[in-house]
Amino acid sequence: MPHTGTASLDTERLYSEVSHFYARQMQALDDGRTDEWAETFTEDGVFVLHGGHDRAVGRASLAASSAKARAALAEQGIRHRHWLGMLTVEPRPDGSAAARCYALVVATPLGGTPMLHRSTVCEDVLVRDGAGVWLVQHRQVSRDDLV
Repeated sequence: MPHTGTASLDTERLYSEVSHFYARQMQALDDGRTDEWAETFTEDGVFVLHGGHDRAVGRASLAASSAKARAALAEQGIRHRHWLGMLTVEPRPDGSAAARCYALVVATPLGGTPMLHRSTVCEDVLVRDGAGVWLVQHRQVSRDDLV
């Protein structure tokens, strides 16, 4: 059913805002700006990976875990790029938004050939800060290769 009027414009604006948010967020992570990436989460933001086996809570923990992963990749001579697609964004009555997308991680050995490292589904609860900027309050990433 096609959307019309103000609701359509609001939905399109929300989709565009969240899409741009993810582009900035993933580029910060892939460029090694791990503190900046962690700032895209709420102060008490939660990141749950692999069905709950890996979990980070709070910006300091998020920054530390992403910096550690980045260092391990650098030591191996591998660069990761995150590619998000098939994004859906649903506004929630409390002003937050539920976002879901497929997230592919491409691994490229320096001087080598890119290869698909991981295929996942990313599900977020996004909230706005006092300045109206989107932040991740809760992220659940599920790998396609794990049950």
